[in-house]
Amino acid sequence: MSSSTTRPQVARGPALLLLLLGLVLALTACSTAPRTGTATGGTTAGATRSPDAVEPLPVEPVPRLPATTASADGRQVTVTSAERIIPLNGSLAELVFSLGLGPKAVARDVSTTFRQAAALPVITQAHEVSAEGVLSLHPTVVLADRSTGPAEAIDQIRAAGVPLLVLDDAKRLADVGPRIDTVAAALGVPDAGRQLKERTEQRIAAAEAAVPAGGSRPKVAFLYLRGSASVYLLGGPASGAGSLIEAVGGEDAGTAAGLTGDFTPLTSEALVKAAPDAILVMSKGLYSVGGVDGLLKLPGVAQTPAGLDRRIVSIEDGQLLSYGPRTPQVLREITAQLHPAGAK
Repeated sequence: MSSSTTRPQVARGPALLLLLLGLVLALTACSTAPRTGTATGGTTAGATRSPDAVEPLPVEPVPRLPATTASADGRQVTVTSAERIIPLNGSLAELVFSLGLGPKAVARDVSTTFRQAAALPVITQAHEVSAEGVLSLHPTVVLADRSTGPAEAIDQIRAAGVPLLVLDDAKRLADVGPRIDTVAAALGVPDAGRQLKERTEQRIAAAEAAVPAGGSRPKVAFLYLRGSASVYLLGGPASGAGSLIEAVGGEDAGTAAGLTGDFTPLTSEALVKAAPDAILVMSKGLYSVGGVDGLLKLPGVAQTPAGLDRRIVSIEDGQLLSYGPRTPQVLREITAQLHPAGAK
């Protein structure tokens, strides 16, 4: 079924979808959802889930500046000081803190949930950047990506003379290394970037090696859920989850069903066509629909192989699609829940 038949606004383009997702995520960012989420078969996975924290390099690096870096929007951005850093999303904050530069971060956005950043002021609303809030903290460098907005806020920050670097959105495992390189170079710590990149890529390789070999590839559907806003979406090839699903020995059900773009409204017809063996969700999204029992009440879910087996994989919201230093942990958790009998 075409996505335009049910929720035409979702099919009009990625910019509108990003705005929609940002708005609904803000409604649940401060949710009282349990930290553990729900895992395969509806059982609690809290005992094995890693804490929401990043692992900085052992030695805080000393930035060598100025440094000039190519921004994804075609500009050349020169950073002269990394004393006051503002990363405008959780993935970029994860990189800054993992590089050992967390003490220099002066603010965070609503999607930055790991504990080392908890005390920082939040300068976004529904993922919309407040230029006034950013500028009031006198940053020496601001990090953003293509999904950061509104454009007027970005222009206002730059007009004030603050170096602002835009990175391409990360949606594949192959994006992790280049993303680390870019942030580290911009902040004047390329050596730390090489260390972090090597550590992360080694851990990704180890996580992939731990995936059980042989057997059939389960089809996994990525669902974006925000029950409080009645938003239920099925991920397609541009959702960002496909690379993770393939890395743990699965097949992206949305892609296999012929979906295009990032997301399409969840319908019984779409799920029947996708026929997932397992369903991947973010933990707060799962909580927002009432856990596994509530998920099974959504259109078509109970009739899928995944629904019949209650085969649900739940990962923390701030970690699943970060594509950064904690991605190896994400791969291990998906593997443990998707292949509980065979994970190494």
